[in-house]
Amino acid sequence: MKAVFIVYNQTNTERVDYLFDKLAIRGYTTWEQVNGRGSVNGDPRMGTHTWPEMNSAAITIIEDERVDELLKYIRKLDERNPEAGVRAFVWNIEQMV
Repeated sequence: MKAVFIVYNQTNTERVDYLFDKLAIRGYTTWEQVNGRGSVNGDPRMGTHTWPEMNSAAITIIEDERVDELLKYIRKLDERNPEAGVRAFVWNIEQMV
């Protein structure tokens, strides 16, 4: 099993929800109002007067063989609107209860 953690501009919320539905990913958790800044060239998303935009985040735990397909769609979403920004991070899940 793998954990896929996705951070995205809130403008992409409906698109990320759509991806989960399209790929039949039923289990996930989302966070709204996530602050941060991209590591390469992303603008800060702080919810302040100076940096008013905000991010959201989602995590899902899926089978290893489903990760590449999800990442393919995340990559397409990022290429569609690179200014909005979306990143995904994958790590192993050792155990679950």
